[in-house]
Amino acid sequence: MDIRIKRAYDDPATNDGTRVLVDRVWPRGVAKADLDLDDWNKDVAPSTSLRRWYSHDAEKFEEFAQRYRKELDTQDGRAALQALKASVTGKRLTLVTATKDVEHSQAAVLAELLGA
Repeated sequence: MDIRIKRAYDDPATNDGTRVLVDRVWPRGVAKADLDLDDWNKDVAPSTSLRRWYSHDAEKFEEFAQRYRKELDTQDGRAALQALKASVTGKRLTLVTATKDVEHSQAAVLAELLGA
C-alpha cells in the first residue's frame, strides 16, 4: 500500500486515494466539506494527555513516537489500526493531519507502522 501524509489545509487531489483524518480534534478553520474525507479515525490518534505532553516539540519526537506506539499496542490501539487498514479501498492511503510539521507527527508514526 502506498501511504502518504497531507496537511488538512492542503487541497485534496484526485490521486490521494482513501483520505483519513487521523487527528483527535477537528482542524481549526476547516469546513467538513472542504476536507473531502473517506473517514475520520479519532481512535487511532494519540491520547489527549500524550498529545498535550508532546506539544509538537520536535526534540521530544522520539520519546513521543515510542509512547504513541505503546498506546497503539493495546487492544483498543490495535482495533483502531485495524479499522484504519479496513477503511482503505484502493492502493493508496492519505493520512490527513492538521499538524504543521508532518515529519514529527502521529501521521509519520502511523505511516511507518502501516508500511512495515
